[in-house]
Amino acid sequence: MKFFSEEMKKPLLNRIQKIPIVDTLQMQIIAFSDGYCEARVPRKQAYDGVFESFHGGLLMTLADSTACFAILTRTGAEARLTTTDMNIRFLAPCFTDVTAKATVIKFGRTLCPVSVTLFDAAQTPVAVAQVCYMLLDGVMVRKETK
Repeated sequence: MKFFSEEMKKPLLNRIQKIPIVDTLQMQIIAFSDGYCEARVPRKQAYDGVFESFHGGLLMTLADSTACFAILTRTGAEARLTTTDMNIRFLAPCFTDVTAKATVIKFGRTLCPVSVTLFDAAQTPVAVAQVCYMLLDGVMVRKETK
């Protein structure tokens, strides 16, 4: 098991910048530490849902991505992992930029649950989520055949 160090930051940021949704949402990484990631997405009307606030599905996407990045601070940038499940509780509408703060709850052999809180620009919690990831390194993945 690896623990986050400054040498891990550049490869991790390089991997994150290659993820298309990071570019689409203009996601900014604010902070990394061991088992922790903080990311921000700017508010755009194009991201609004039916009630003219930040769309809940995009808030879930931010929670999911930030949880993944928090785990990568433990595994290293090249680890293979996938979301197994997640839940989110919306607490308030978000009319500003949104910041997600993700903390690994437990770094297991296979499963890694992560707690994520999302805040608006006034630091009001707008949602709380739990995301669980499965580490795929060492897990046999069946490839499709044609």
